[in-house]
Amino acid sequence: MGTDGPQDAAERRPPPEGSRKAWGGPALSSERAWLSPLVAAGVLLALPLVLTPYTHDLVVKIAIFAIFALSLELLVGMTGLVSLGHAAFLGIGAYVAVIGSGDSGAASIIWLLPAAIAAAAGYALFVGALSLRTKGVYFIMVTLAFAQMAYFVFHDTKLGGGSDGIFLYFKPVLEVGGRTLIDLDDKLTLYYAVAASLIATYALLAVLARSRFGHALTGIRVNEQRMRAAGFPTYPYKLAAFVLAGALAGLAGFLLAVKDGAVNPELLSWHESGAVLLMIILGGIGSLRGAVLGAAAFTLLKEFFQSEALLGAIASHWQLTLGLTIIAFVAWLPKGLIGVSTLLRRRRHG
Repeated sequence: MGTDGPQDAAERRPPPEGSRKAWGGPALSSERAWLSPLVAAGVLLALPLVLTPYTHDLVVKIAIFAIFALSLELLVGMTGLVSLGHAAFLGIGAYVAVIGSGDSGAASIIWLLPAAIAAAAGYALFVGALSLRTKGVYFIMVTLAFAQMAYFVFHDTKLGGGSDGIFLYFKPVLEVGGRTLIDLDDKLTLYYAVAASLIATYALLAVLARSRFGHALTGIRVNEQRMRAAGFPTYPYKLAAFVLAGALAGLAGFLLAVKDGAVNPELLSWHESGAVLLMIILGGIGSLRGAVLGAAAFTLLKEFFQSEALLGAIASHWQLTLGLTIIAFVAWLPKGLIGVSTLLRRRRHG
């Protein structure tokens, strides 16, 4: 009888212990694991019935940043790759959406959305192919350097309109046979487009986390050297995760550009990369639900501390108050907001 190769043996092994812990343990394999996301999706789809114009815009913003946070969660939480240049893909997706639309009429979603996602994924492929040859702090700095390169391309050239950015004059539409089926200039249509994108992104990553590919990524995060010894070529796996994360960030950028009707180079700055990293830390690294919670909490806290109606003159120092609040959250909740329920259960049982 022949002997199995190392990769065949590795495929038959159970996923690493870290994968079960990071993505919710055995409960995630049960039907109950889908209950809370399904309920949340139902609430999200029903919210327009009760939202005011202000809260409607706020929920759309939260949903877009939740997609952005989920894209980084794929890198940090599942693969263990901490990137400080993830905003580059958000900005590229946004700029392609605006530049591709032009000023002569509404562009079609059929080609503009894939173009924005493909542009972000293409740059992610270029960045990942080079940066993934480094590790640790070197990887962080290389991704930051590539993001700053993209930032200055749009900041210092006419392509991106300089520091002022450019405006989106006509929002994308989907027309079939002369009839407009989807018009993203309509606020309700945009809301459901963003909600559908968030649900699809969450479902994609949830399925991916349970797949052989997802288990391989988690194995790389837990112990990359052991994965190599088991016969897994880790570099292609990491590169595929990096490109997919960039593509999802490009999707978020496309939706953000359509929502705001304008883009500027600040979307590619290291501040945005740091903000999305704070989102997943605040929510709890290693959890898809944590990434969504973190995006919601970060956006709401930012809105609260910037509100002059609520805080008066203190609102002008919102960066300080927001920073202190996040430090307090991280100190009291080291596992993020997703760990609150576990903490309460432990206290209840003494």
